[in-house]
Amino acid sequence: MKHKSKHRQCIEIDQKLSEKLCRCKEILRSLKQVAVALSGGVDSSLLLALAAETLRRENVLAATATDPIFPQQERKLARQIAENLGVELIEFQAGQLSNPDFIANHPQRCYLCKKMMLRHIKRIADERNIHAIITGSNADDALEYRPGRRAENEMGVHCPLEQVGLTKDDIRQSARAMRLPNWNRPASACLATRIPYGSGITIEKLTRIEKGEQILYEMGFSLVRLRDHDQIARIEINPKQFNKAIEKRDEIINSLSQLGYIYITLDLGGYHSGSMDRLWNETDTNNRTRQR
Repeated sequence: MKHKSKHRQCIEIDQKLSEKLCRCKEILRSLKQVAVALSGGVDSSLLLALAAETLRRENVLAATATDPIFPQQERKLARQIAENLGVELIEFQAGQLSNPDFIANHPQRCYLCKKMMLRHIKRIADERNIHAIITGSNADDALEYRPGRRAENEMGVHCPLEQVGLTKDDIRQSARAMRLPNWNRPASACLATRIPYGSGITIEKLTRIEKGEQILYEMGFSLVRLRDHDQIARIEINPKQFNKAIEKRDEIINSLSQLGYIYITLDLGGYHSGSMDRLWNETDTNNRTRQR
């Protein structure tokens, strides 16, 4: 297997960030053996790189879910990262689309998904006599609505990046220093996050969302979310690229119409992480207010 030298970190980082990384390595060292939930995103990739650098590679195992709710490109990146680091990768299917509660798509969908994945990773880890599961949850995740964090707590998962206060910016800077190929790749997420709560999740929806986003990326848009509202495709991109979207208006309409969308819209609010949670958060807040 190909892997980089442990001295690949040659881009300078500031003292405060360096101290955080050192504390993270101390946590990893104390765990001795780890199974890393690897998504292909920059957070879990950095965590895997730190584990591979801190522990012997035979004491590090990467596990990646390959269910259709995850973009194919992310799965490819996970394989590439693990191979470059010389870490064994186990791929598995958690079976979310076989779970009626998941496909019903209620606001705890992410909790169910994370719980199913972590159970599979625990089974894999137990077979290898590995007692610590670690994920790439970070300090910024605590500021957002992330039901999956409850599953991590229930399963006794370790989150070293969060424990030492590494933020998203810290992680990207560190990943760049360690020359990870996805250090500046736009944030991604499970494709189910593009479907409004209460609207059933189907393989057909997931497929056209993934195809639609890939079309938009190939047109040159740097950050894309295609929110699927049945007949409506609501496109979220960086507002700085709105003019580009207008210039490519006909091309976008023709391409997305072929996927079955009747109405093609551009969200004037631009890209917003967790935009499908906004209505739920408002409703939940109003409910709590009325209960007081």
